[in-house]
Amino acid sequence: MKLQRVHEICTEVLDEVSKVIVGKRDVLEKMLIAVLSNGHILIEDVPGLAKTLMAKTMAAALGCKFKRIQFTPDLLPADITGTYVFNQKTGDFELRKGPIFTNILLADEINRAPPKTQSALLEAMQERQVTLDGRTHKLETPFIVIATQNPLEFEGVYPLPEAQIDRFLMKIKVGYPSLEDEIEVLRRRIANKSDEYFVNQVTSTSEVLEMQKAIEDVYVDESILEYIVQVVRATRQHPRVEVGVSPRGAVALLKVSRARAVLSGRDYVIPDDVKSVALDALSHRIVLKTELWIRGADPRQVVSEVLERVPVPKRLK
Repeated sequence: MKLQRVHEICTEVLDEVSKVIVGKRDVLEKMLIAVLSNGHILIEDVPGLAKTLMAKTMAAALGCKFKRIQFTPDLLPADITGTYVFNQKTGDFELRKGPIFTNILLADEINRAPPKTQSALLEAMQERQVTLDGRTHKLETPFIVIATQNPLEFEGVYPLPEAQIDRFLMKIKVGYPSLEDEIEVLRRRIANKSDEYFVNQVTSTSEVLEMQKAIEDVYVDESILEYIVQVVRATRQHPRVEVGVSPRGAVALLKVSRARAVLSGRDYVIPDDVKSVALDALSHRIVLKTELWIRGADPRQVVSEVLERVPVPKRLK
């Protein structure tokens, strides 16, 4: 698939989902960037901001199978992956697949489940497979996890371990809508006469896979590669940082920068692509020093300072 066609399909998908989601085009673009990059996305914000609706409508527009898991303190790993069940008629154990066997999985309020249950997603997110009773089962393709979590200030939440947070390609915030957008939400609810919203299917799973392959053809100049690495290395040297961004983070920044370029209608990456996605691709991979973390300092501020300090390539080599 040509990159121009990928851009056209992405625009159609965003237009279709925007019929339901009001005023959050930038958030929808980031979700689509994660899909194009074959990566997972973590959305952290307060309840009631249409995070679940965003994931559901995006999956519908992409033509992907969608399943949702509501994470709760009593959720078990088998509730996610599935388990073997004895069939009395055949005398054999048969696999009863869990909701993880899908294309787009919404892990709703993921940090309400204990760490043991959260870890059930680790193998699936990294290897795109699930191991049950010593047998390995490949997951469907594409396989994307869209996880939502409540801020840590909320009661009854378990912080995600660093190993799992690092599996997410991007971590984003939704934010409250503007006054005009919130009024438009009410207008659309009146016009719809129902709490249910529907979108038309724009593409299919096979085309999504072709789009993901096409992203690999986006040209990245050597100067852009140097810029990405300089940004990542600068986070490790920041005085407020205990652990900076790993090489995996540099690869993530490269992938989302390429997808961002395609959404902008280009077949090559420019520095603005890197800067526009760096906050969401890098901030969750930074561990601040203890005293700053206790005070509630934001790693996104560190990434912003790094982007201001690291010189941007004057021109492509």
